[in-house]
Amino acid sequence: MSTSRVTSLVSFTPMQASENHGTPGKSQYSHSLRDSMHLRESGTHFLPQNTLLSHDESQQKKLDSKFSTVRYCTLESSSAVADHIHSLQSNTSSSSASDSYSDHTYGSPICTSCISEDQNDLKYKLKELECVMLGPENVVDSFNAFNILMEIPRGDLKQALLACARALADNDITVAEWLMTELRQLVSVSGEPIQRLGAYLLEGLVARISSSGSAIYKALNCEEPASSELLSYMHILYEVCPYFKFGYMSANGAIAEAVKNEDRVHIIDFHIAQGSQWVTLIQALAARPGGPPHIRITGIDDSVSAYARGGGLHIVGQRLFHLAESCKVPFEFHSAAMSGCEVKLENLRICSGEALVVNFAFQLHHIPDESVSTTNHRDTLLRLVKSLSPKVVTLVEQESNTNTTAFYPRFAETLDYYTAIFESIDVTRPRENKERISVEQHCLARDIVNIIACEGAERVERHELHGKWKARLKMAGFAPFPLSPLVNSTIKSLLEKYNDKYTLEERDGALFLGWMNRDLVVSSAWR
Repeated sequence: MSTSRVTSLVSFTPMQASENHGTPGKSQYSHSLRDSMHLRESGTHFLPQNTLLSHDESQQKKLDSKFSTVRYCTLESSSAVADHIHSLQSNTSSSSASDSYSDHTYGSPICTSCISEDQNDLKYKLKELECVMLGPENVVDSFNAFNILMEIPRGDLKQALLACARALADNDITVAEWLMTELRQLVSVSGEPIQRLGAYLLEGLVARISSSGSAIYKALNCEEPASSELLSYMHILYEVCPYFKFGYMSANGAIAEAVKNEDRVHIIDFHIAQGSQWVTLIQALAARPGGPPHIRITGIDDSVSAYARGGGLHIVGQRLFHLAESCKVPFEFHSAAMSGCEVKLENLRICSGEALVVNFAFQLHHIPDESVSTTNHRDTLLRLVKSLSPKVVTLVEQESNTNTTAFYPRFAETLDYYTAIFESIDVTRPRENKERISVEQHCLARDIVNIIACEGAERVERHELHGKWKARLKMAGFAPFPLSPLVNSTIKSLLEKYNDKYTLEERDGALFLGWMNRDLVVSSAWR
């Protein structure tokens, strides 16, 4: 991996912001209501870093009053979010070691939000207080918010997240903001998988309200870590989880099979990133009986990956050229610094006498379809590729349905999908490991925020299930290219080096990699 300029890691503390002006009276009342009713029991909470709670009941009242207008946020990349969220500025008295809290705490959080031994009495007092302070006409929203909070099972972070998303989907901002206040006390970037994921999902919900998701997505790139190692955070993720290796190995296996008798091979990679996929293929073709073919790679990529590389596509070309030279493989590299939507036939430099290979690895979901643009770049690109008569087209995609789904089911799908991802990462690194936190923030959080907070052309993370990709490819004129049994056995050997909860299944002409009962990545080949 290449070196790039080192930037400071994003702090996971709440941010300075201005007041969010909602319906007059209701927001202020909601906060004073929390102070008056004092709904919390003492107990363990996972809070944003640098935020402390004391078990002392009178101190808790002061803290609740001070924190009640604050929304939790994990990322300081977006000034738009910074303008939406209040900072936590507390001058709490020091507490004993047993009373302090840290993001490094292990174990499940004990949710003590909105608990009362006599709920009916509490609701009566709540309604009475509302009537006094606001008048009967303004009671309904905040009382409904309280009812929802009371109905969420104790400590059920998933249900609280779903309830908040449902409130946003229903445009019930009062309920959503109440729930965000509760959620910020249950998430942690160094907690259990659901707590870590919850931090980024909550960030997405906050960004959705403030319309700042696009700014966060653009700001969060997979940076180079602050070390002398030539590894990007994406490469660290590549090493600790098998998802990328699975995709690259299965695609390379199909390519090697398709060009086994070819003397000249031209590979068009629509998202070359740092070129990691082609290292093993060049080495494999170098050992081919009868000698290696002449390899030409056209690397397509937009400016997003340039930051992680530390420069332009020429860095990838130089790295691959030196590798090919060491393997005695004739090699050429051509760069096309543009997005896949912008690619035209003349950018590809097609030459006669070459076996053409087209690779879509974790990229085609970034191409907008008919739901975003009347041009339908996604199907247009597939038809362009088909017109080139390639020997093989490889497709690797996340098995998730977030393209045209409405906000709430999209949120639920994202919650389910990334729960499996975060659980799989959890077995590879200690929870307080800063490297793991940075990997999740820079390589996963940005996608999560984009899926949750953005709409229209700004939402570029638009995944589809394999069945939909299959329909698109067939409509463009492609037929399945069966994967070699050797690819299956090679990937099974790869998975043995990881956790036994990973699953591998071949069905519907494709390979599905999953975590426990959830399919996560699908690889297929076409011609």
